[in-house]
Amino acid sequence: MKEDIKNRADISVLVHQFYEKIRADSEIGPYFNELITDWDSHLEKLTDFWETNLFGIRKFKGNPIAVHNKVDEHFQGQISANEFGIWLNYWFQTLDSLFEGENVEILKNRARKMGSFLYLNMFKNRSAIV
Repeated sequence: MKEDIKNRADISVLVHQFYEKIRADSEIGPYFNELITDWDSHLEKLTDFWETNLFGIRKFKGNPIAVHNKVDEHFQGQISANEFGIWLNYWFQTLDSLFEGENVEILKNRARKMGSFLYLNMFKNRSAIV
């Protein structure tokens, strides 16, 4: 029987296993592998993000919208809803393989909303650049 996500250590396991899959994916891995040079600090920052998101612990500092817009600009607007779908499928698969419970469902819903919001913002930002 799997347990629910209870603390930062659980989130860290989730983030590390999730990004192992992302980095190895031939379709979306290049978007990450080309730009992220310090994976240790990036994974720590993402653990901060999800810990803040799930538990309200104010560790994360950053602007995900601006970062994703810069990534999209770097790749000349090639990122599509397809890439966000692949990302979300890996997120769900990783959550389901490790945990079960209310916090898993919360993280699924928040990732779904966040992915939609980030993609729509990137699309809007493309219009502003042109």
